[in-house]
Amino acid sequence: MTQATVRFTSFEEYLDTDIQMEGLYELIDGELVQLPTESELNTAIAQYLFLQLVSSGVPFRLIKLYQCEIEVPKIKPKDPLNRYPDLVVLRLEHLALTQKRLTIRLDMPAPQLIVEVVSPGQTNRERDYVRKRDQYAAASLPEYWLIDPEQQCITVLTLEDGHYQEVGIFQGRDRVVSLEFPELVIIADLLLAAGGSIA
Repeated sequence: MTQATVRFTSFEEYLDTDIQMEGLYELIDGELVQLPTESELNTAIAQYLFLQLVSSGVPFRLIKLYQCEIEVPKIKPKDPLNRYPDLVVLRLEHLALTQKRLTIRLDMPAPQLIVEVVSPGQTNRERDYVRKRDQYAAASLPEYWLIDPEQQCITVLTLEDGHYQEVGIFQGRDRVVSLEFPELVIIADLLLAAGGSIA
C-alpha cells in the first residue's frame, strides 16, 4: 500500500478536495492510504454475485462493485473513515444522493447489502471479520456478507440492536439465505467457485 502526502483534518475536507488520483484510497488518521488491487478469484466471485442479484430482479444500477465508498465511524486506532466494499446494493434514493460522488454518508439511508470477499492471510481475515464488521454495524448497515474462499464458506450477518447476528454460515450445496433478498437463490459452492470451474 502506498500513502498520499496530502493530509486532511476531517472527512468533509477530504470530500471537498478535488484531488485526482488513480486507485482507491482509505482515509486513515488524515492521510490517504491506497488499497491493493483485488485478485482474479475475488473479482470473479463479486461479479458472479452481481449477475445473480440482477437475475433475481435487483436493478443493476443499484449494485456497485468496488467503487462505492461508504463512510464509517472510527472505532479503533488506525481505523479508516471510509471503506470500499467488494459489492454494495444501494436503495433507489441513493441514485439521486450520489449524483456528484458515489459516497454513502453516515447521515444517508443505509445500503441494503454490503459484501466483502475475504482475501487470504490473517491480516485480511482480521480486517474483514472484526474491524469492518464493527464499523459496518456502527454505520447501521443492515446486512453484511463475508464470502471466504479460503474457508469455503459464506457468513451472512443481519443487524439487530446495533450488533450483527448470524443468519447462517453456508457451505457446499447450502442455499445462501438473505433476509434483505429472500427471493435470491444462490448455492454456496457455486458462489465460492464464481459459477463453476473453467475447463
